[in-house]
Amino acid sequence: MIRTPVNPWPWSLPLGYNQAEIITGQTRQLLCSGQTAVDATGAPQHPGVMRGQLALALDNLQAVLGAAGMSLDNIVRLTVYATDVDAALRNFDLLGERFGPLCLAPPMTLLGVTRLALPPLMIEIEATAAD
Repeated sequence: MIRTPVNPWPWSLPLGYNQAEIITGQTRQLLCSGQTAVDATGAPQHPGVMRGQLALALDNLQAVLGAAGMSLDNIVRLTVYATDVDAALRNFDLLGERFGPLCLAPPMTLLGVTRLALPPLMIEIEATAAD
């Protein structure tokens, strides 16, 4: 898979994402449901703690990718839903810690929502991956 960033303006790069990416040479695509801060039984974790929830949601996303034989390197699109956008943004360094070393900045959208499927949840990450 070859990724070609498309950035008519550079302002999104310091925020950790490209405006778009052209993906060529892909053979498989994985559509991930929203990953949240739940344990292996589906019980919400880290109530009221955005940083803990974001970290666990990323861990869960990596687990789903791993089960498909993929990793964060394969993500070509992210959508993040947050009940508190400001709190999410204050903790987005966690995304940088995971994607920065890979030199990846997949296109991303952050949306504020009134609530998620389970009331204690504050953040949900949906991803599309390809290889």
